[in-house]
Amino acid sequence: MKLRERKNIESAKSAEKKHKNMIHLKEKYQKQIIPAMKEKFGYKNSMAVPRIEKVVVNTGFGRISSEQTGKDQEKNIEYILNDLSLICGQSPVKTKAKKSIAGFKLREGMIVGAKVTLRGRKMYDFLERLINITLPRSRDFRGIDQKAIDENGNLTIGIKEHICFPEVSPEKAKSIFGLEITITINAKDKEKGIELLKLFGFPLKS
Repeated sequence: MKLRERKNIESAKSAEKKHKNMIHLKEKYQKQIIPAMKEKFGYKNSMAVPRIEKVVVNTGFGRISSEQTGKDQEKNIEYILNDLSLICGQSPVKTKAKKSIAGFKLREGMIVGAKVTLRGRKMYDFLERLINITLPRSRDFRGIDQKAIDENGNLTIGIKEHICFPEVSPEKAKSIFGLEITITINAKDKEKGIELLKLFGFPLKS
């Protein structure tokens, strides 16, 4: 086993142990985050406090779509879909090119990637693993830049290697692909979005 893979596994086990002792995010939101947001921003009604509405996880097939054909393409796409399903706990939906681009060998309707939209319990389960396990074990991770948060408070981050997720074994990974994760918040305000994400435990840079 490679040294980096061994360190990833040890880091994951340590993070998982810590994760088991932590309050669940949904409960944390209800008992800790809502009161904190009401105190800081003066919300009178708990229902008015911003919340995370959904999480979208997507990946592109890249060269698989443009350079591979037949069984090789199908096998590699199936591998990505399977790992994405393991990571998210939900079956992904294939995404198609909206228009043809000759320079990228894309044709309208060609399958170019896959995405999963998470809400409710599955969303909170995913975020718990993302915050407490995946991000800490990501290579060279030094925190999330606040520039990744848009003016409405939504956060978009990139994960370079999907094997950072505990559901995927680095030793069994046939290939490594990246993910883009978008966390949609109904704050409609960057300051409130930043505060909400901090309270959830996202490691944002100052």
